[in-house]
Amino acid sequence: MLVALLPGDGIGPEIIAEARRVLEALDLGLGFEEAPVGGSAYKAQGHPLPPRTLDLARRADAILFGAVGDPDCDRLERHLRPEQAILGLRKELGLFANLRPARLFDELLDASALRPEVIRGTDLVIVRELNGDVYFGEKAMRTTADGLREGYDVMSYNEAEVRRIARVGFETARARGGRLCSVDKANVLETSQLWRDVVTEVAAEYPDVALSHMLVDSAAMQLVRDPRQFDVIVTGNLFGDILSDQASMCVGSIGLLPSAALNDAQKGLYEPIHGSAPDIAGQGKANPLATILSAAMMLRYSLAMPEPADRIEAAVAKALAGGARTADLGGTLTAARMTDAVLAAL
Repeated sequence: MLVALLPGDGIGPEIIAEARRVLEALDLGLGFEEAPVGGSAYKAQGHPLPPRTLDLARRADAILFGAVGDPDCDRLERHLRPEQAILGLRKELGLFANLRPARLFDELLDASALRPEVIRGTDLVIVRELNGDVYFGEKAMRTTADGLREGYDVMSYNEAEVRRIARVGFETARARGGRLCSVDKANVLETSQLWRDVVTEVAAEYPDVALSHMLVDSAAMQLVRDPRQFDVIVTGNLFGDILSDQASMCVGSIGLLPSAALNDAQKGLYEPIHGSAPDIAGQGKANPLATILSAAMMLRYSLAMPEPADRIEAAVAKALAGGARTADLGGTLTAARMTDAVLAAL
């Protein structure tokens, strides 16, 4: 099986290298091929998603992605900015379902900003739709009749898009605790009213899953007040982007959360949810655990290797239990030393 490695920018190359060490240590017979993406690809080849990179992504059985984002590219035309690489891959490969688990390791109770009695036992998954909403809607800058600059971004979903991500949410909940919370803004947005209507219709196909609805502002509050009430959250692109970052800090650090972006065929792109962190790039300070855990998700969902996926996750827990910590967790280990601790646990 072929794994495409797309390191990207900032700390991306460092964390991808560490995840590869773990995968190679398991001796699973995987093949690896690397290609540039994001700002590094633009600087080398004039585009954040060069044809060779897209071809590799199409050929590969799964994609392990680092991060994109480069301050040097902030003034480029929008279609040439690093972030367009990840949006392009989602569109070209039909990656519509984003799974973002947020689980608290007991050993990191002190790393969360929340009190231990509030956060202990948190284990939830956010299912975020990836191919619609304001990120892919019509957008532009224009001048009003009275000469003012005005920017606009169109939020829209059709019922087929909502139905397919709702089913992913219900299936995920069915395999876990049987509870699905659909998050929207139906009291204000017509897009959200359609979302709520369609999710409610799909619920009839899943009588074994308890469905609830919550407005996004309330969901943000409840994630801080009592995150343990959530099992699976399903929501749109914009709301999911925000809530999953919030959930990451509830469980200790954005450096701990993996993610999977899947299409209908279970082909996926796997990446940590943190960004490229250019301020610490090249210093060895990055936490590689989110990328290592993303590799575990890759084995489970796209490569049908659940046993080694379980081994990686258990090794991460054991390394943390043994006191291994990078700077974001209050420790002093470099990325390489943290990976060493995971490998020792393996």
